[in-house]
Amino acid sequence: MCPYDADNPESDDDGPRASQVRLDETLQDPGDRLHYLYDYGDNWELTLQLEQVTPARDDAPVAVLVDGERAAPPEDCGGLTDAEELAQVLDDPARFEPGEITAALRGPFFVMREAGIDARLAELVHRLEPTPLGAGLAGRVARLVSEPTTVDDADMTASLRAYRWFLDRASDGGIPLTSAGHLKPADVAAATEVVPAMGDWPGSSDREVHCPPLLHFRQSLQSLGLLRKHNGVLLLTKAGAAARRDPAVLWEHLARRLGPGDESTFEGQASLLLLAYAGSSADGDVPLDEIAAALTELYWRHADGDVVRDGVLYWLPTYLALINVSDRPRVWAQRRWISPAASALARAALRQT
Repeated sequence: MCPYDADNPESDDDGPRASQVRLDETLQDPGDRLHYLYDYGDNWELTLQLEQVTPARDDAPVAVLVDGERAAPPEDCGGLTDAEELAQVLDDPARFEPGEITAALRGPFFVMREAGIDARLAELVHRLEPTPLGAGLAGRVARLVSEPTTVDDADMTASLRAYRWFLDRASDGGIPLTSAGHLKPADVAAATEVVPAMGDWPGSSDREVHCPPLLHFRQSLQSLGLLRKHNGVLLLTKAGAAARRDPAVLWEHLARRLGPGDESTFEGQASLLLLAYAGSSADGDVPLDEIAAALTELYWRHADGDVVRDGVLYWLPTYLALINVSDRPRVWAQRRWISPAASALARAALRQT
């Protein structure tokens, strides 16, 4: 089922979403046919027939054009299907341009799938291709595919300093909390010195509730499955204990957990785009205004109907996790800056699903 029917409570149809069904689950043996309805406005009825199954080469692309003939009906042509009708809108209904199709098969969507990047992001990029953001995203996809997903051991250890401080602090009996469930003043003071997001936070306080960047980072460690609260104490989880012993294990854990669980929500799509822009913005600013514009193009709006503003992105769990992957404090004037290590971690996260 297409998303429209799957999400339509009045639909009489029932079945899995098209995005959850692979082609090789529907076409397996030569002669198998798949009937496909494309574009309810034009109502094109397509039939795909499997002719042959051959072994794939190790370097084979996701899709390649072998042969073909005759022009495809143009988008939004009003349901025209035969050569006589298509002659009204095409100069030559028999025209077939393999070069155009080959180029399309090397577009961002296929390149991302071939590189093993999260298919959910590939779908979002595909939807954004016709928008003003499409050209810029194509360039970013090239960087996501070509640049590394890790850093050397020294950079990794230094960039994960804030995470490792909490894991070390929780290793000896846990981190005791106040009756209100916050860090105690001594721990607030110590954590403030190592959490990058607290860089030039205005004022000084030993109360966690007065230090939102610290509070949200500490809470993110719980949502990332590294710490758990029990009887007023923050304890290491099993994953947290393993991550404490080895920065590489911590890196892999973060990469697995940074991707969203549900890409159909605002937070899910915003997180995927944030990972994409962060992963292609090594040692530079993440253009949150472009991410907000992309979410607006995807038809998200604020409750009052206004377009998405970049301010809402500052409190995404994914953003809070990435900005604290750094070996130096963050200052307000550079609030969009992301470290090379955080950029590599974002790319690693996009290759986990």
